[in-house]
Amino acid sequence: MRNVEKLQPGDAVNQFFLVHKATQGVTAQGKDYMTLHLQDKSGEIEAKVWTVTKEDIATLKPELIIHVKGDVINYRGRKQMKVNQFRVATEADGLKTQDFIDGAPMPPNEIKSELQSFIFEIENANLQRIIRHLLHKHEEAFFTFPAASSHHHNFVSGLSYHVLTMLQIARALCEIYPNLNKSLLYSGVILHDMGKVRELSGPIATSYTLEGNLLGHISIASDEVAEAARELGIDGEEVLLLRHLILSHHGKLEYGSPKLPHVKEAEILNLIDNIDARMNMFDKAFKKIDKGQFTERIFGLENRQFYKPEKLD
Repeated sequence: MRNVEKLQPGDAVNQFFLVHKATQGVTAQGKDYMTLHLQDKSGEIEAKVWTVTKEDIATLKPELIIHVKGDVINYRGRKQMKVNQFRVATEADGLKTQDFIDGAPMPPNEIKSELQSFIFEIENANLQRIIRHLLHKHEEAFFTFPAASSHHHNFVSGLSYHVLTMLQIARALCEIYPNLNKSLLYSGVILHDMGKVRELSGPIATSYTLEGNLLGHISIASDEVAEAARELGIDGEEVLLLRHLILSHHGKLEYGSPKLPHVKEAEILNLIDNIDARMNMFDKAFKKIDKGQFTERIFGLENRQFYKPEKLD
């Protein structure tokens, strides 16, 4: 089921979706309505249910599979669906949540195997011990969780796949710039988003946990490293440096980093993270359009639209 990416304004909709998010609203006239984010394997689309009952409001929740009849419109430069009719899927429809969930282009066991080859390259024994300790502690979540609830790598195993592709970039940069400390940079890449296993609710209908909303993944990951170091009896400068990479990996204070990068590996980590996140956002946006068209405005890319070249192969 990969239809969302192909929907265009003017299209009629008559198909099943998974409810990713559901929010109740009230119009200026005091009437209840619902805003849904409906998804299939290709992505998601915002949908409005303008006429709802109290029963509808109670029923429409995340992780629910529904059949929708409606129309796609252009609302302020973005695709939006107007839901005219819906019904909840039954067992007779033979559908499972997994039918609507996208995943990484590699299975978790392959990502895990590839990741091990990078861990072997971490020569600093203390850093490698911390890495192995935290990966073992959060293994199931780390290899199944998305990297975000939206924006980039928001699919099953997106977190670990994001880390793996970042490591591939880091390896190439370390070959070009051998003065980079590979052990520190690799460790920062692997753990920079580790806090998301506690910040996010899981791989299906992903939302933010209370801990995620109050603390955020950056501070959570920094605390995880400090706790791991205490448990392992490690007390060296590398622990401080690794925590600094995590705390500064968003690059700017206004982007949520408690600290600005103050070592070169921290600066490079921010750039690698930015490259990989942006490339994934490009990939998602370009899947939805044909050559010769512009994407919708992409919030994570400064709300810009991007052109998909028509004749450039």
